[in-house]
Amino acid sequence: MASTTLSTVASPSQLCSSKNGIFSPSQALLSKPAKGLGFGRERNGGKVRCQATSSITADRVPDMGKRQLLNLMLLGAVSLPTVGMLIPYTYFFVPPGSGGVGGGTFAKDALGNDVIAAQWLKTHGPGDRTLTQGLKGDPTYLVVENDKTLATYGINGVCTHLGCVVPWNAAENKFICPCHGSQYNNQGKVVRGPAPLSLALAHVDVDDDNKVVFVPWVETDFRTGEDPWWSA
Repeated sequence: MASTTLSTVASPSQLCSSKNGIFSPSQALLSKPAKGLGFGRERNGGKVRCQATSSITADRVPDMGKRQLLNLMLLGAVSLPTVGMLIPYTYFFVPPGSGGVGGGTFAKDALGNDVIAAQWLKTHGPGDRTLTQGLKGDPTYLVVENDKTLATYGINGVCTHLGCVVPWNAAENKFICPCHGSQYNNQGKVVRGPAPLSLALAHVDVDDDNKVVFVPWVETDFRTGEDPWWSA
């Protein structure tokens, strides 16, 4: 009786496509696969393919602990240089004038040095108004009175219209904004628009080391008799 018999049946892990290069004739079916078997080989377009997928041996599966360790090492290698680059940028965004005393801020000159009251008065005469760095890093005028003393107030130089820095015009004895023509008197009170408000004020103190300190002004604006709009 002529019949097709199964001489050797290979395990599913041994059956693979010839495309992968590990099919062995001695391990495969020597004849047509018997019906009912879940695996075997068949030809499709001249190529031998397997119906069962070879299993992955345990030694080829990466250990989970090793994978986590490698991931942590990779994360550390990337994070350290990134943090190192971010530190200078963090210092850049911190206002350099911060760190005064009693809630105040040390005044800084154009070079970033602390303003020493005695030295400042030696080089700035009566009626002088020179920009320094004040609260929150804002440009703030130190005012020298006619008796050659520092005024007890500083004038924020930021225009209340659109934020331009307003220069002091000594010839006209007023602050005149170059952007849209707003004008303020010698104390920073608005006298001509389009600016809607007077320039902000800050208290000026001198500490025990003769350093000039700006302190927030929260009292009534002595120029207008109104509450300070900048502390609202």
